[in-house]
Amino acid sequence: MAKKTGNPFLDNDFNEMFDVNRFMEQFKVPGMEAQNVMEMQRKNMEAIAQANRVAFEGMQAVAQRNTEIMRQAMEDFTSALKDLSGSASPEARLAKQAELTKDAFERAIKNVRELSEMSAKSNTEALDLINKRVSENLDELTSQIKGLSQSKPGGGAKK
Repeated sequence: MAKKTGNPFLDNDFNEMFDVNRFMEQFKVPGMEAQNVMEMQRKNMEAIAQANRVAFEGMQAVAQRNTEIMRQAMEDFTSALKDLSGSASPEARLAKQAELTKDAFERAIKNVRELSEMSAKSNTEALDLINKRVSENLDELTSQIKGLSQSKPGGGAKK
């Protein structure tokens, strides 16, 4: 007998608890092939993996673009400091500072919009993949149910 630790996660044999075959037996529907159910689940996993891949690639693209934006911002900041230090009068410096601030603000808004659109596009593509699979799943399930009702005696369409 195994030593009891008092921890339910260590003391229980979860292999017995999560026996897939036993679980499937409980929900077995007469006429529905286990192979069909397994194939549907395989397609579901593929769709999830593909959606995750699209989402991950989208996040990578956003991160890469964000890095490019930060690098450009640092270059612009360095250039702005040189421009400000070259201005002669305080009025000219204030005017130049206002111009640089306006340009930086407009660039920041443009960059935020670009990153938001990139994220939205990636999320939409990933969601579309999942949505397509859910629709296919429902079509497959409907087809199997129709096949079940037509195979039963008296279950077919009336003539």
